[in-house]
Amino acid sequence: MATFLYKLGRFAFRRRRFVALIWVALLALSGFGAASASTAASSSFSIPGTEAQRAFDLLEQRFPGVSADGATARVVFKAPEGQKMTDPENKAQVTKAVGSLKSGSDQVASVADPYTVGAVSKNGSTAYVAVSYKVSAMELTDETRDALKDAGHAAQKGGLTVEIGGDALLVIPETGATEVIGVTVAAVVLVITFGSLVAAGLPLLTALIGVGIGVSTITALANPLGLDSTTSILAMMIGLAVGIDYALFIVSRYRAELAEGREREEAAGRAVGTAGSAVVFAGLTVVIALVGLAVVNIPILTKMGFAAAGTVVIAVLVALTLVPAMLGFAGKRVMGRKARKAASEPVEAKPNMGTRWARFVLRKPVWVLLAGVIGLGVVAVPATSLEMGLPDEGSQPTSSTQRRAYDLLSDGFGPGFNGPLLVVVDTADSSDGKTAVKQVTDEISGIRGVAAVTPAQFNKAGDTAMITVIPKDRPSSTETEDVVHAIRDAGADIKSDTGAKVLVTGATAMNIDFSQKMNDALLPYLALVVGLAFLLLMLVFRSVLVPLKAALGFLLSVVAALGAVVAVFQWGWLGSLFGVEQTGPIMSMMPIFMVGVVFGLAMDYEVFLVTRMREAYVHGEKPGQAIVTGFRHGARVVTAAAVIMMAVFAGFIGSTEQMVKMIGFSLAIAVFFDAFVVRMAIVPAVLALLGDRAWSLPRWLDRLLPNVDVEGEGLRKQLGDSTDPQDGSGHGGGAEGERELSRV
Repeated sequence: MATFLYKLGRFAFRRRRFVALIWVALLALSGFGAASASTAASSSFSIPGTEAQRAFDLLEQRFPGVSADGATARVVFKAPEGQKMTDPENKAQVTKAVGSLKSGSDQVASVADPYTVGAVSKNGSTAYVAVSYKVSAMELTDETRDALKDAGHAAQKGGLTVEIGGDALLVIPETGATEVIGVTVAAVVLVITFGSLVAAGLPLLTALIGVGIGVSTITALANPLGLDSTTSILAMMIGLAVGIDYALFIVSRYRAELAEGREREEAAGRAVGTAGSAVVFAGLTVVIALVGLAVVNIPILTKMGFAAAGTVVIAVLVALTLVPAMLGFAGKRVMGRKARKAASEPVEAKPNMGTRWARFVLRKPVWVLLAGVIGLGVVAVPATSLEMGLPDEGSQPTSSTQRRAYDLLSDGFGPGFNGPLLVVVDTADSSDGKTAVKQVTDEISGIRGVAAVTPAQFNKAGDTAMITVIPKDRPSSTETEDVVHAIRDAGADIKSDTGAKVLVTGATAMNIDFSQKMNDALLPYLALVVGLAFLLLMLVFRSVLVPLKAALGFLLSVVAALGAVVAVFQWGWLGSLFGVEQTGPIMSMMPIFMVGVVFGLAMDYEVFLVTRMREAYVHGEKPGQAIVTGFRHGARVVTAAAVIMMAVFAGFIGSTEQMVKMIGFSLAIAVFFDAFVVRMAIVPAVLALLGDRAWSLPRWLDRLLPNVDVEGEGLRKQLGDSTDPQDGSGHGGGAEGERELSRV
């Protein structure tokens, strides 16, 4: 692989105009596709194999006139202090709003008058108008949304408080100015790392081109593939982070090769052949982990995984082709003034921070290991209280009309009104359908935690009935989850007595089933990812103990990150600092998504840091000295890469969307734990304690495993490199090379 990449790097450097033109053309083509693409239709939220999904499908089949996945809205009215919504003036205002909603758009399916359906609170202070649409939220036109917003304006002028909830007002989440801050931090870190504006700007430029192509392609394909806005945001988040990091590793190695006196084209080829091999391996692990999300069998998660994986593939291709091409345009300016001056004025190299830290760890390996493991263990403690669910409108910012509508409904009708359950009774196999439905209604009314049960509504054929159940507690609470399970348990008994099938669905039940499916899939997926990590690292490092240590360290950093997420988003610790206005369960897909992404990133740091150590060990250095060599060459770059990735992920904490905010925080904190605690402290401490045993591999296993040559050892032999840089082979400058490497 290293030999092929070496040739590819030289080709891209030599034909840089051609390569750059291809990437610019791809960017323009994808941008045109995104600009001309129609608005994405709804990607129906389906969870195959769950009761909520079966009930949803049955509704579409038995109630053809009802758009089961149609958008909904609730226009909530609150009377001024001392008045009631039943007062003639207020009633007239609401009736007028109902009329304007009915005539406001041809996408409206039904508008329920609160005075005829009983949607007025007991104390008369609050009323709401339920609006159903023929199409999904993503398919609503701007005119329809404007009509919805305008409906309550006249009532507001009359003194009523009017707020609107429901998915009809669904908007693309904003990521805020902090995303720009994240990229700015990345730029500053690159300038400090390289000491050259050209070298610093190159990874940013190439990463932005890669992300531009990836996100534009996702936008262009959003309609036919049913991709939502969150998918493109997550793809941008991951693509930007890995794009900068992969380019950073290639540029760093290129500078090191130049410092050893090699010609620019040769340096580009060797940089892509060595660091590029590690980029391919690291990118492959991220792609496999993201694509592996398909095993969970939830379409929305599968689409997110494939879209993000596609962006990572583009980032790898950009690093292997566009980066060496841009290095050709950059010339010697990529080295920076200090690096060029150091090459012309030989001075004795001083130990850098990485060298000093490695020597400290070698002196105190047990203490460093204990401090790292105990520290992460303490942070992981909150993870034992992990509760998973999906965020509802109660987690929206208090400044949004959706959140204010949610609060008004909670105050007027009870928290459960924001998450009604829909019970579907299939009486096709029952001898007396109406009696069976009455039994269901009576059973549900007696369940603890149920606030109200509406009369059953039959379809035209009379073989299916819908019953709306209002829980006493909010949608994301454990009490509401208990109500869902209680109804399902009662339904099993009713089926045995009457033959009628009882199914529970609705947004709240869907969320509960989704969370359960995520819970069930987490451990198998974790086993798959860790097992894969072990096998891949065994191939790279020709060792059993190094992969075992890497996999266990990965698990430790993931659990610690989960603990931090629980503490902030579930318990509310430092919540105000991160803009968490409403605590609640952790988003169901977040742990699995975090495992998939962090696994790939953790392997990045493991490969780039430990391959340098193995390279030194193979060339005859003692285990302790090999650790110091690895840190001298790799610590600065890995540190820069981790800080950049943290900055990019942390930039998404400013998003108005709770899901994006939570994922941004979790990935940023997970990268911090994995890069700085596991890879920089625990890994060298364990390697120091293991000594030569760390790099041993049973002979039978060594013969069995293929040699992937990630660090380019075979390439160096093919090119006839000598271990002595001053052997007269034309690759001199060893002292200068050491100085440049110590800075990189």
